[in-house]
Amino acid sequence: MAGQATRLAAVKGEAPRQPRQRDSAATRAALLSTAISEFADKGFAGARVDEIANRAGVNKQLLYHHFGNKDDLYRVALETVYSEIRNKERALHLSDLTPLEAMRTLVGYSFDYLVDHPEFIKLVSDENAQGAPHAAKSDELTEMHWPLVELLTETLRRGALEGTFRDDMDPINVYISIAGISYFYFSNNPTLSAIFGKKLSSAEAIALRRKHVIEFALAALRNQPVS
Repeated sequence: MAGQATRLAAVKGEAPRQPRQRDSAATRAALLSTAISEFADKGFAGARVDEIANRAGVNKQLLYHHFGNKDDLYRVALETVYSEIRNKERALHLSDLTPLEAMRTLVGYSFDYLVDHPEFIKLVSDENAQGAPHAAKSDELTEMHWPLVELLTETLRRGALEGTFRDDMDPINVYISIAGISYFYFSNNPTLSAIFGKKLSSAEAIALRRKHVIEFALAALRNQPVS
């Protein structure tokens, strides 16, 4: 049939039509982007595979072909949002900066990422609410975090050697603290705004918080006597 169409096109002087092939990478990307949005909005329990496939413009069987099942899709979505933040951290080239500037840049970047990616906060919050079953099964999540831990270890070591930073800071605890002081502000922003009677989601409030977070983190790292 395809050969006949090619011959007819040749007789008519037309360029032969090539069979349309589905772009597998684009389909997978569309499904994943849609899944991240759906899971962020509705959580794992509320999101539906049928709706994700429908919004991505493909049939459900194609979704299963690419991702296996709903749990696997959610795990890949979680890995994807984490890999994005880790990849962008590497692009900061923190090892080329002084220890103080490296930490200032990292803390500011971590804060800014949460401003720009509310879906990250929603997905991580939902995974924690479930007890982290998908994260526990992901070797990729574990592996992608070790380069950051190594980078923090080296930056803290360089800072301690030059006398800028304390020499007793655990890199994993530093990472958790950096993530926590920014993450909590955004994950709990509605309740914090209600409790304190301030619109903490305003641009002015976010800028003030960003400045505080950076200064707070650097003050904790600095090598200074405790009175």
